[in-house]
Amino acid sequence: MKKFDSQFTQNLFERGLITENQFDDVKSYRNLNIFSLNAELKLFLYLSVLLFTSGIGILIYENIDSIGHIAILSLLLIVIAVCFFYCFKFSKGFQKEETTFDHPVLEYLVLAGNILTCIFIGYLQFQYKPFGEHYGLATLVPTIVSFFCAYYFDNRSVLTIAITGLAAYVGLSVTPQTLLDNNDFYASQSLSYSAVMLGVLLILWTIYSCRISLKTHFSLIFLTFALHIISIASISNLTNYDILTWMVFGVILAGSTYYFYKASYDQKAMSLYVFMILYAYIGANIFVFRIFENVDFSDLWEIFIFLLPAYFIGSIVIFIKLIKNFHKEIA
Repeated sequence: MKKFDSQFTQNLFERGLITENQFDDVKSYRNLNIFSLNAELKLFLYLSVLLFTSGIGILIYENIDSIGHIAILSLLLIVIAVCFFYCFKFSKGFQKEETTFDHPVLEYLVLAGNILTCIFIGYLQFQYKPFGEHYGLATLVPTIVSFFCAYYFDNRSVLTIAITGLAAYVGLSVTPQTLLDNNDFYASQSLSYSAVMLGVLLILWTIYSCRISLKTHFSLIFLTFALHIISIASISNLTNYDILTWMVFGVILAGSTYYFYKASYDQKAMSLYVFMILYAYIGANIFVFRIFENVDFSDLWEIFIFLLPAYFIGSIVIFIKLIKNFHKEIA
């Protein structure tokens, strides 16, 4: 890596993009062999939050009879209050643009407080049912809390929890009624259409947020969730026996592919581009197979088997070229 960095710096100097003094300063700095532990420390902080919240869950599970429900809920509430007390105390308040805490530990304190809040509400609903039989509300309330924390404290990790909770709420609001009415979850397309609508909603919110300059750095997270939700729902329905259903979802997948192709360039996001290609490739193969599934290829079977390896190799080569071209264009 050092060799490549030196060559890159030398190229900048030879092209006149940096002065001789700047070139010497860069060389002197690199000779100090200083390296950053920022990423490693943040990883350990993230793991510590996960281990702590997991430990709380295990403690509740193993000692639920001896400790008591009120004591457990009280302990959770105290820890949550302490977490959010320090977060609100040292936060800069809500701002539309990207903000950070002065100390990175506080970002993970927000994450810990949010996860514990989800545990608290879930445990409260399971034990005392304050929302009655409306289990969707037990998902919606921590989802709203997560969205508030994500935007107020500018926390991407909490935002992923919020979007996941929103997706879970959509599932809970659809599947129980579907099971009661049809007694066959897989025969109903309600959940699939709800998933597509949720993905479209995330896209529309992203567009609106960009127009009003509200946390525009959250766009990639919203678009990533939307891409996976819409694409998986569409691909799963391409195998449906109803011809109208799989053709509709084929059109949805095609429209999704076009939009995320444009969005990947706008966001300069390699992850969006890669998954967009993969979903489009899988969907296109299934779509073509469905179109020709009633055609008799018995006479061409041997040719098909012979060309199949070349097809997959060619697909891999094209995929690599597309990735390389995308990387060059956004560089």
